Amino acid sequence: MNPSFKAVGLFLASVLAFGGGNAAAQDFPNKPVRLVTGNAPGGGTDTLARMLAPKLSERLGQPVIIENRPGAEGVIASELVAKSAPDGYMLLVGTDGQMVLNVGLYPKLPYDPVSDFVPVTRLSSTPLMIAVHPSVPANSIKELIALAKAKPGGLFYASGAPVFRVATEMFKAQTGTNIVQVPYKGAAPAVAALVAGDVQVATVSVGPLLSQLRAGKLRGLAVTSTKRVALVPDLPTLAESGLPGFEVDPWTGLFAPAATPRAIIDKLSIEMNAVLKIGEIKEAFGKRGVQLGGSTPEELAALLKSDLAKWPKALRELQIRAN
Repeated sequence: MNPSFKAVGLFLASVLAFGGGNAAAQDFPNKPVRLVTGNAPGGGTDTLARMLAPKLSERLGQPVIIENRPGAEGVIASELVAKSAPDGYMLLVGTDGQMVLNVGLYPKLPYDPVSDFVPVTRLSSTPLMIAVHPSVPANSIKELIALAKAKPGGLFYASGAPVFRVATEMFKAQTGTNIVQVPYKGAAPAVAALVAGDVQVATVSVGPLLSQLRAGKLRGLAVTSTKRVALVPDLPTLAESGLPGFEVDPWTGLFAPAATPRAIIDKLSIEMNAVLKIGEIKEAFGKRGVQLGGSTPEELAALLKSDLAKWPKALRELQIRAN
């Protein structure tokens, strides 16, 4: 083919693709949009999605439906969205557990966090807390470490999401303790198990623990962020508790299937970022220990790339694998 004809052909193809994307965005959405989460109802990610959905629905002019697909550390939900039509009508409320940690936890995944998805915007970041049942004779991280060393294998911890487990396993590796994992399908059942005394320890997002802490049904020991959390200012960080450099600060983002038209991605990003800036929404999440995000698709892509360069390697070095 004549090079000049080839160049013209490529140009026309790009124009048609751009025009098609714009046309799709102008018509989008004309039916309900589904937000898929890999967590059970009542957990932190589910609550985030359900609180954002009504406001997003108002801005899009269509119902926004939450679809829970818990199980397999978020793999089920992620695969579902990755293989769905790239038209903006099925989106993943994806945690860093699904998009980053699973790469290190599993020898092979049925989806690729980079090639199978397009980032839309970062939704939130949420520090974690290590909490214990009131029957546990430990009022600090130092005392918990001493107790765990005195009773190797005698304490059990609930893990309701990959990042909860990773944070606890990092804690175990750094302290030389043996606390046995008991997996659950989300934060809500993990917290319920801790309150019931079925397990003695849990590392969970701050929000789901607050009401139980205030009622005296659980005892917080420390948070995993680099700074103290305003809602529980008396709780030290793990770094302050004698574990220098310890930091786990989970995030959640909105992702669309790969090949979703850029015009639709931009529209979703603009509308969701507007929702994240609503004062009442920010205040409501602040009371739950959640810091709302907001970003461009490129900024979320950069965060994903940075974390993928760090965490999977760390998990392999710690020999942490999927359940």
